[in-house]
Amino acid sequence: MCIEAGHREIVALPNAEAALARDDRARFDVLVTDISLPGISGVDLARQWVADDPSRHVLLLSGYEFRHGLEAIGPNVRALLKSAEPEELEAALLGIEDVLSARAS
Repeated sequence: MCIEAGHREIVALPNAEAALARDDRARFDVLVTDISLPGISGVDLARQWVADDPSRHVLLLSGYEFRHGLEAIGPNVRALLKSAEPEELEAALLGIEDVLSARAS
């Protein structure tokens, strides 16, 4: 399912395997995923996602504090609590967009 949200295109997939199976993975700027997924975990999905390109950005959502070990997954991996307010999610995404814009310049 593809959703247009302002200046973002959001693609929702049923599981990690579906995300990894997409032929157009390289065109996505940010992977936003829950830690707990059926099948492949969100952490394993993130590891595989950045294995192809370590400069990719990942935002992991979790019900518990997940701060240690993020750098082991990749340099652009961040975590956010599921209980975060929508404004916190938006701020995290805007921060990633700023980095991507600066890199493109």
